[in-house]
Formats: sequence, C-alpha cells, structure tokens
Amino acid sequence: MEKGFTVDMLEVGEQGHIHCFVSAHPKVSISYIVKMLKGISARRVFIQYPELKKQLRKGVLWNHSYYVETVGSVSEENIRKYIEKQTNSY
Repeated sequence: MEKGFTVDMLEVGEQGHIHCFVSAHPKVSISYIVKMLKGISARRVFIQYPELKKQLRKGVLWNHSYYVETVGSVSEENIRKYIEKQTNSY
C-alpha cells in the first residue's frame, strides 16, 4: 500500500474496459486512485509499445471518465463475481 491503495483484482472487459477491485485507506480519494492507475499503466504500456502512442488520438491511452462502486450497498463477493465475469481474452 505504498500509494495508499492496493489492486486486489483486475480484469479486461468488453470494449477495452478495465474492471478493478481496489482496497484503500478511507483518506485516499477515489480520483487519486484512478489518476495513479491510469498514469502508471499508460507509462508501462508506452514503454513496452512506444509506437502505440503515435496511433492514439493526442497520444492519450485512457479516457478521462470512470465509474466507481463502493462495497456497502453491494457485497464484496458480488463485486468480485461481476469482475470475474468481465474477462475477455484478447
């Protein structure tokens, strides 16, 4: 939890959507977590596939939008099952 959160589960779903199950300290903002995940993953992708940046509109890998659901109204088990069902093989 060096950055204040851990990614417990990650799956790639339809249309390139990424589904994550993240644990975080209550003081860590969701926007910070999303910013870190998108930034770190984009850097790693561009290091491994530098030609990809030229093919993307404005050289940007991720869209600015995101959706978040917290455990509480939905159980952790149900969220994990949902994420598992999103797996696609690319």
